Amino acid sequence: MKQTPIQLPHKTATGYELSLGPVNLVFAITETGMVACGALDVVALERFNYPAVKVKAKGTSIATVDDLLAGEVREVNHFAQQRGIKAGMSGREALEKI
Repeated sequence: MKQTPIQLPHKTATGYELSLGPVNLVFAITETGMVACGALDVVALERFNYPAVKVKAKGTSIATVDDLLAGEVREVNHFAQQRGIKAGMSGREALEKI
């Protein structure tokens, strides 16, 4: 698993890339929530009152943390919506709010 620090204006997040054979599981976390690739179920995390967002790649797939940050928010659970995150934002914008 590759771990990458992500400097944001008011905090630091941590990005992760986990190789699962032909694909990578990519996500980034802050102390309060998560921005993730399409492989994670952000609605399921809602049961734990955990803000989470699913991002779609700008290109063919999300393989790196940079892809995740450049991608577009597609799915937002209730707790992430309460933080002002909306579909269409970039992954970086969502991570800054989460």
